[in-house]
Amino acid sequence: MVIQEAFGVNPHIEDVTRRFAEAGYHAVAPHLFHRTGSPVFGYEDFSMVMEHMGAITDEGIITDVGAALKHLEGAGWAGDQTGAVGFCMGGRASFLVAGTYALGGAVGFYGSAIVTGRNERMGSLLELIPTLKTPWLGLFGDEDKGIPVADVERLREELATASPVDTGVVRYPGAEHGFHCDARSSYAPEAAADGWKRTLAWLEDHLAAPTR
Repeated sequence: MVIQEAFGVNPHIEDVTRRFAEAGYHAVAPHLFHRTGSPVFGYEDFSMVMEHMGAITDEGIITDVGAALKHLEGAGWAGDQTGAVGFCMGGRASFLVAGTYALGGAVGFYGSAIVTGRNERMGSLLELIPTLKTPWLGLFGDEDKGIPVADVERLREELATASPVDTGVVRYPGAEHGFHCDARSSYAPEAAADGWKRTLAWLEDHLAAPTR
């Protein structure tokens, strides 16, 4: 399951979903903005996103991911055979999912607001760490203006101390927010390639093998 950026299920998220399919996965990308029309945005004007981000809640994300999991279950995929990989807003959502559902594995690319929270609707997720249900890998850029390195290191420390499942945190020096997206000016090819390689390895190591 590919969890969208703040810009919707846009061409980049569609491309990532196809890449997972090409790697042999049954890949889906739920539209988390469906309550406000499932819009798709470019990267030029973030203000266009705010109305739709304002309609997103953690409860809504859990509901939507749950619906996608039921779809996958109906297609024959068990929870331990399923992974969730999120980008930007979806990176945080991947952590929320890991604390809610017992899946095979989850990966978050530059997920902000995990440590400090964003607002009352999307608060800190650190309280999920002692009861994480899904192995989780977090990938962060050191030059991400929305995610301080101190927050990343706090997350690493608390995961190492209190998580009951396998976790990992990787930092990329010089990389900014959105470093995996080749449609953004912040694209960092080396970090993107390494992050993708680690993502596939994490899923390979943690997802149960297909039974059909």
